[in-house]
Amino acid sequence: MQMTSVIRKGFNYFIRWSVFPSTLAAPYPIYGSLRFETAFKSSDDSKSSDDLNAVSNRSDPSNLSKTTLMSVKNYADASLELHKKYKGKIGIRLKMPVKTKDDLATVYSPGVAAPCEAIRDNPQDVYKYTIKSNTVAVVTDGSAVLGIGNIGAAASIPVMEGKAMLFKKFADIDAFPICLDTQNADEIIRTVRLISPVFGGINLEDISAPRCFEIEEALQDLGIPVFHDDQHGTAVVVFAALINASKVLKKDLNSLKIVINGAGSAGIAIAKLLAGFGGKRPKVKVRDIILCDRKGAIHKGRKDLTKQKEEALKYTNRKHLSGSVHEMLKGADIFIGVSQAGLLTADDIRTMAKDPIVLAMANPVPEIMPEEAYKGGAAIVGTGRSDLPNQVNNVLGFPGIFRGALDARAPRISMDMKLAAAFAIAKFLKNPDREHIIASSLDKKVTKAVAKAVYRQAKKEFGV
Repeated sequence: MQMTSVIRKGFNYFIRWSVFPSTLAAPYPIYGSLRFETAFKSSDDSKSSDDLNAVSNRSDPSNLSKTTLMSVKNYADASLELHKKYKGKIGIRLKMPVKTKDDLATVYSPGVAAPCEAIRDNPQDVYKYTIKSNTVAVVTDGSAVLGIGNIGAAASIPVMEGKAMLFKKFADIDAFPICLDTQNADEIIRTVRLISPVFGGINLEDISAPRCFEIEEALQDLGIPVFHDDQHGTAVVVFAALINASKVLKKDLNSLKIVINGAGSAGIAIAKLLAGFGGKRPKVKVRDIILCDRKGAIHKGRKDLTKQKEEALKYTNRKHLSGSVHEMLKGADIFIGVSQAGLLTADDIRTMAKDPIVLAMANPVPEIMPEEAYKGGAAIVGTGRSDLPNQVNNVLGFPGIFRGALDARAPRISMDMKLAAAFAIAKFLKNPDREHIIASSLDKKVTKAVAKAVYRQAKKEFGV
């Protein structure tokens, strides 16, 4: 237990980005009068997994390698130093000079009255004359931050700043952290509605289940994209990774048995996307998916299911199986972990079908380390970590998804837009292999490909 405590304490300050000082010299396109910038550049945005619970009895923290612990400590120390040095990671710069009285009269009084009146007369002109067309609010209540948990609004700011950095770095979107000092769903919904006039999109982040479902659903009528990245960003990138992994192994993804551990926001969203539930013309429709939480398989006989877990039964566990995740793994082709460190052993992998695919994405320590999974016979292993092959990282998804949605002026992000993003990510990697089933998280070209695919799908659906 001592080692687990060390991990958690270190991870309280652990931000999974490799950071470097920025010159801040690159030009920016103009959207409104301000531009956002980063204090230093990031290399990666490792997502936390949902439904994170205490390490199970099968987990043995003493098995965690010293290298793993050291990497956590090193990143933690570096992150603290850089955050202290720069006092945060983002700022605001003017897009135009204000040096003369004419400048002031143009950007402010009396000239600024003209765009105000134009927007009054035609509300859609807000996209023409303000930052709205290129601005996203990163909204959280601090209830499910990384693997730390419920740390509140103030403590969540470094993560939300980081998210804003990644929006800027990969999609040139001006994003700003909105960390709300409330965990009341109705208050969050009302607040987002009240601030929405200035934003072109809303990225919900690190809000615990089941409130995250309620909040996102209630805001779909805002007329701008509202997207809970912990759900859909994770699902999109996982889907893309599985498309390529099954291609490498020459397996039909539709016919494979998939076990997902973690029935929080990410796990449910992954299952829904893989099942093609809600999409009009899904190219992949996996029929054998079993979703598990800490009590085991989600099945019809359970009386403790949330509304979202009950709905998930429409597209999961068609055979009505019950038992622990370890029992469900027997004969399974794919394991997807969005849950807890050290959940599985090599013996668990040995019970799976031949050449299984393992995506263990709990952070900073996955459900099973790659070397252990390979020892059990895994053919392909991916994690959420940037220091290991096959990093399944949300940054491959959300910047391009929002870029495409903003450019298309989409009123929301549909299931088919998410599917378009997943296939674009998968297709981007021309020759995947066992250690490269998904593109590098640092490749900005992926963002462009995703944005293009999402834009096309949005125009097709909404024609805005």
